[in-house]
Amino acid sequence: MASKADDVTPPRRAAEWVTHRERGSMTLLRIMTFLSLRLGRTGGRIFLQLIAAYFFTFAPTARRHARAYLRKVLGREPTAADRYRHVLSFATTIHDRVYLLKERFDLFDITLEGESVVQEALVKGQGAFLMGAHVGSFEMIRAIGRQQPGLRVAMAMYEDNARQLNAMLAAINPTAALDVIALGHIDAMLKIQECLDRGTFVGVLGDRTLGNEASLRVDFLGQPARFPIGAMRAAAIMRRPVIFMIGLYRGGNRYHVAFESLADFSTVAPRQREAAVQAAIGRYALLLEKHVRRDPYNWFNFFDFWRGGDA
Repeated sequence: MASKADDVTPPRRAAEWVTHRERGSMTLLRIMTFLSLRLGRTGGRIFLQLIAAYFFTFAPTARRHARAYLRKVLGREPTAADRYRHVLSFATTIHDRVYLLKERFDLFDITLEGESVVQEALVKGQGAFLMGAHVGSFEMIRAIGRQQPGLRVAMAMYEDNARQLNAMLAAINPTAALDVIALGHIDAMLKIQECLDRGTFVGVLGDRTLGNEASLRVDFLGQPARFPIGAMRAAAIMRRPVIFMIGLYRGGNRYHVAFESLADFSTVAPRQREAAVQAAIGRYALLLEKHVRRDPYNWFNFFDFWRGGDA
């Protein structure tokens, strides 16, 4: 559950994942894009094992943090097979991202859970926030969005990530339309508001803090961690619903996409807003924990996620 109000911190120094960029992720993406476009999904998966083995062997920092996570979520010391499966799941979702951006949805067996939550928000026509995490495949959720009549999704992300995503899309499928809002600019909130007013859903990933922003200390997998509160505050100020979303890889060509109602700020009075935001962050952490315990190898935060949680 969420901690008390005094566990809300003002901006701090930059987070570890910001100061130590995940260069391996982009390197892996470039390699998998090259192989995927030339060999197809079946052929590309032959090399996937070797690429996963390389990163398993030569990324000691990420390996150490992944092991600490697996120890928490599995409740035991992870075996080498556990740790390799974790890396392979990450590599697979990056590999599959290429085909999703190519709109080759026919290659995948996708199951849905909580679709009615999205449909109800669509009927209201006022837009909503879709809050995910660096867990599983966010591209799979965008794929679902393309197949839902009337559902349009814009992504709000940090500027460096937005630039990388646009570069990746240009390399894979230059004709694919992608609405990306780069956070950190003075007009970012205005662009989000405009999207919502058009009935567009705005996707955000709510599990990482830049470090230099306000955060809330929440128990997660048995240890306090810091979760950013900016996106949830924005939803509260704009009086919009927030829907939890997650796209989980389950082996082979199988994915499971789940939606759950997270918060609805449409009737929250201004004086109650901060308490409602903190309660929503607590629920977000609970939902995230529920899903990673069910599908533990989908966690793709390869840094010390709990750093600063005890401060």
